[in-house]
Amino acid sequence: MSPTDEQGYTETGQTRTRLPGGDPYGGAPRRTGRSSSRGLVTVVGVVVLLIAAIAFANRGDDSSSGDSPKKDQPKAAATGASGTRPVQTKTATIPSGFAHTEQGAQSAAANYAVALGSAEMFNKASRDFVLQAVMSPSHVTSSVAAMDKAYTPAFNQSLGLSKDGAAPQGYTFVSRTSPIGTKVTEATNDTATVEVWCSGLLGLAGDKSTNPVTNSWFTITMKLEWTANDWKIITHSQKEGPAPVPGDDKASSLDEMSKAVEEYGGFTYAR
Repeated sequence: MSPTDEQGYTETGQTRTRLPGGDPYGGAPRRTGRSSSRGLVTVVGVVVLLIAAIAFANRGDDSSSGDSPKKDQPKAAATGASGTRPVQTKTATIPSGFAHTEQGAQSAAANYAVALGSAEMFNKASRDFVLQAVMSPSHVTSSVAAMDKAYTPAFNQSLGLSKDGAAPQGYTFVSRTSPIGTKVTEATNDTATVEVWCSGLLGLAGDKSTNPVTNSWFTITMKLEWTANDWKIITHSQKEGPAPVPGDDKASSLDEMSKAVEEYGGFTYAR
């Protein structure tokens, strides 16, 4: 989660849709059709069903159409499970050793999004380690400099942390990113641009916290290159959304949130 994102939120009212009461057909009385028109109605109905069946059968077969699908149009179930096993290797806690395929690039982008949105990014030493693990070697230095300008001591203090990113005693700092899905927008043999749709948590759990843990939705775009037998990031950027309508969930207590963060571990994401 980028430190430049606004951490506050605006309450949004719950929108509900109510169906009108009574007859769903507007109250019009049912009428029995004349026997002389039943044959025509039956024929028309059969024709309509036949057309619908043909359209449904052709919907999943693009090869029968003369027009090829647009390259930038995602296929159905674009991020469905592939059956490919997740990577088995890690650089410390960060997955590594992804396959040299578009699928491998998506898995790398999802796992790197988790690392870039973690609490480790708020401490200089651990942040530099994360960047060494996920960035392309030729872009580590520039990325470290850019992140140092973003994750300043003043920014940490605005979140209720110490200058080096530590939470006050009795508080739990929460910064987690959970990928929802991935999409390749451009790819060559050794490069790939991947969008990762994410949900994120950020805040300080504890009594009298002035920065409670809140949820946000955002999309991270990463340009990756194949280097040293793995996918690594060249550049990455972030934008807000897509965000769903807030539900009716009751916010958990500060103790419940702290306990959840401590007890629930993360995942290794694979396409």
